Amino acid sequence: MAYDLGSGYAPPSTSNAQEQDGSLPMFNVERVSLQFNISSDFVAAAVANNVLVLGLSTGRILRIDLDSPADIDDIDLPKKPSEVGVIKRLFLDPSASHLIVTTTLAENYYLHTQSRTPKALSRLKGVAIESISWNPSQPTASTREILVGASDGHVYEVYIEPSSEFYRREEKYLKDVYHTDDGPIVGLWTDTVPGRADLRRVIIATPSTFLHFAGKLGRSGHEGSGSIFSKLFESESATVHEISNAAPSATSLLAVSPELQETRAHDQSNAERIFGWLTWQGVFHGKLYLSQDTHELGGKVLGDSKMLPRSQIPPSQTASGRTRKTQEPVSSMILSQWHILQLVEGRIVAINRLDDTVVLDQVVLEPGQSAIGLVADIKKNTYWLFTTREIFEIVVTDETRDVWKIMLKSQHFDAASQYAKTSAQKDAVATASGDYLVGKGQYMEAATVYGRSTKPFEQVALAFIDKGEQDALRKYLLTKLSTLKKAYIMQRMMVATWLVELYMAKLNTLDDTITTRAELSESMNTAETHDQLSVIRREYQEFASKYKTDLDRKTVYDIISSHGREEELLYFATVVNDYNYVLSYWVQRERWTESLDVLKKQSDPEIFYKYSSVLMAHVPVELVDIMMRHTTFDAQKLIPAFLNYNNSTRASLSQNQAVRYLLFEINQHNSTDAAVHNTLISIYASNPTTDESALLAYLEGQSQAHEQNYDADFALRLCIQHKRVQSCVHIYSSMQQYAQAVDLALSYDSIDLASTVADRSNTTPALRKKLWLAIAKKVISSSSGIKTAIEFLRRVDLLRIEDLIPFFPDFVVIDDFKEEICSALEDYSRRIDSLKEEMDDSERTAMHIKSDIKALGQRYAIVEPGEKCYICSLPLLARQFFVFPCQHAFHSDCLAKKVVDVAGAARGRRIGELQAEVSKGVGGFKRERAIAELDALVGGSCVLCSEIAVKMIDQPFISSRDDKADWAL
Repeated sequence: MAYDLGSGYAPPSTSNAQEQDGSLPMFNVERVSLQFNISSDFVAAAVANNVLVLGLSTGRILRIDLDSPADIDDIDLPKKPSEVGVIKRLFLDPSASHLIVTTTLAENYYLHTQSRTPKALSRLKGVAIESISWNPSQPTASTREILVGASDGHVYEVYIEPSSEFYRREEKYLKDVYHTDDGPIVGLWTDTVPGRADLRRVIIATPSTFLHFAGKLGRSGHEGSGSIFSKLFESESATVHEISNAAPSATSLLAVSPELQETRAHDQSNAERIFGWLTWQGVFHGKLYLSQDTHELGGKVLGDSKMLPRSQIPPSQTASGRTRKTQEPVSSMILSQWHILQLVEGRIVAINRLDDTVVLDQVVLEPGQSAIGLVADIKKNTYWLFTTREIFEIVVTDETRDVWKIMLKSQHFDAASQYAKTSAQKDAVATASGDYLVGKGQYMEAATVYGRSTKPFEQVALAFIDKGEQDALRKYLLTKLSTLKKAYIMQRMMVATWLVELYMAKLNTLDDTITTRAELSESMNTAETHDQLSVIRREYQEFASKYKTDLDRKTVYDIISSHGREEELLYFATVVNDYNYVLSYWVQRERWTESLDVLKKQSDPEIFYKYSSVLMAHVPVELVDIMMRHTTFDAQKLIPAFLNYNNSTRASLSQNQAVRYLLFEINQHNSTDAAVHNTLISIYASNPTTDESALLAYLEGQSQAHEQNYDADFALRLCIQHKRVQSCVHIYSSMQQYAQAVDLALSYDSIDLASTVADRSNTTPALRKKLWLAIAKKVISSSSGIKTAIEFLRRVDLLRIEDLIPFFPDFVVIDDFKEEICSALEDYSRRIDSLKEEMDDSERTAMHIKSDIKALGQRYAIVEPGEKCYICSLPLLARQFFVFPCQHAFHSDCLAKKVVDVAGAARGRRIGELQAEVSKGVGGFKRERAIAELDALVGGSCVLCSEIAVKMIDQPFISSRDDKADWAL
């Protein structure tokens, strides 16, 4: 089967063709085009889980999957209608797995979804089934325990399990569990209680009685072995609702709303389904509440239920256009999520169950056309109308569209807000809800609701102010601020600033209450005020953290300061990362511990530069500890603070924190900044102590590292100014100004220091002698006698007695240094003798050289007739050649070419120039000089065994021109 919704169909008349706002109708009845031919009428129908089952008057059953309607199962009952009766009802479980068929002669059959052969239910033979309550767990392999309602008022419990064995019955057991004399069982419903597998609710409906049972089930030995509902009906009494004067011919049935497709997480009550009991008076309907307390469950369900009277259904029009005066009967009824749909003769009437308004009154059937009834697919939320020849689908579009209005009208604001979809709808709900709460004096609740509405801001604010509800005003502003868009910068800033003022006023009020120990109200004591103070303070902190970008710093500082709220002021400054302000605040109050606590959390160097001077003056050790944890500081910017600290401190150099940090920069961070080094020297030099060891240690460390990161001129001036003689001498020495170093040391009568400089100076002997002479002069002029000067002379190897004589006074007697003079004369004599021997050796060497030169003129070499050139391997005597003492011989042109190849570019170029000059044939002295120079350049040394050959060591023995076979082993 395939169906085409609304194909070429227009209802005869309608009161719901189009909504006034242009949206689609909520309900629309559309004919389904059948794509198959039928030869007999429909007599029964059922729909579940998108499976349609049709019973035909001929005893055939058509089973159609609406998801693939082309596949139709055509199934016949085992016997003809003349034997078992015409199909009267079809009962299809919600999963579409189990089908029970009952006929007009009370013959009952079972058909499983995977079977095509209906099986007779022998135990149910003769039972005219009116209703079935399927197992709430919706099993598919078997029906498990189900309840069957009969036309004689009996309720049976049956367990049906499909079987392929021929003699085995489908029913595992059948048990009569309940009986009533109020007529046929027109409706049954069973559901479970969440969280309690042993609890069940059972609803039984007859034309005049509605019974609600709830309680524990019984348990047999194993599943399917016996009744589980017997105990419930025996031990529990029903909550009953009766209808008097029920007409025997009036249609009565029980319907339950479909399963919810989506359960709203914030409204658990929405998961509770609705029941509807059709009686002659109308439809009795209510909510099937869920509760584990089953004792009062029935009373609650029936107590909150209400009757939709038959008179609520509008009368139809006659053919002449007049309104009928008699009440038309209702032949069928089903429930959607929010509406009650009734079949009134040929009309479908849909009434909203919340406010009893008619939303659909549509004539569907032609005059004289009979209907089987309305059927709902409670799994898929689809609704169907069946006639003897046609099928109609009742299409629902946006069924909840008006629910919010109804909820709002009945002052169920939470539910109205839940179902409001558009911003205009939500705003209307919020405004009405806020007005209602204000009327009841619930200002705090109204503040939250107003904050989400578009009610004029000034009206709401003034209303709270007039009522003196500052707390409600604060809550309203908070809610409003959370809904304002980020683009509304000014509005957000004004609201946020107002909130700061309200928070400060509230905190001050609570503080005053605590201080005076007065009760804030009859129900609040001082202890509660303390708790509220903590709550408001925490609320303010959360507000400041969340909306800090919407607040102007200066304005907030002014507001909080005007209220004298120190803690809140500092918290806000911290939240907006204005640590400058926090530090300034603590420093101005000389709260050094708090200042350091703030500083420990900072990494911005500028904050340290700004406050280093004042903090160095009061907490230098702690400040330096913090600064030494950072690696990004520019020590130059800290120098003013260090110098101010050094001018005021009386600490020794070992305890001086400026020195400690500067040494840390130099030693740990390897600072080469001259300003840092100069500052350290300045502190060392200006210290009152006479001990120069620290300064000297620094200077020597620089020298040992072969560095001089300080300004030597600056350091020298400082050391001279503060009379740091040793340091001055060291600096002079590092500048290699040894004479000035010695003069300075001698000016302070420091002979040993001057001697140290003279000893260490790495200079020429003349300068060293000059230095020692200066020292000697100082020693002689300051010594108490000649003997002291003579002892000094013995310490120095460079000086002799004759060097010192000019420094002695004129009246000195020679006897005082006679021994030294004699020693000097003897030394001179020994040196003269040594020089004479050296002169004799030199003379003999010169004679030998002269004889060798004379012999060179007579030297010769013998050349054999067959000897070859060592370069070209041609006969040597063929042209001009050179022969070397090593017996290597070369043609002059071969040798010249070889020398040009291996010699430098300049030498090769000169050889070429000389060869060109000789080849021109120029005669005379100029030619002879050119030939002599050419011979000297070319024949200066052998190219095979001289220095030239050594330079050719990187060249291979075998060249590309050689035959490698000649070198093969």
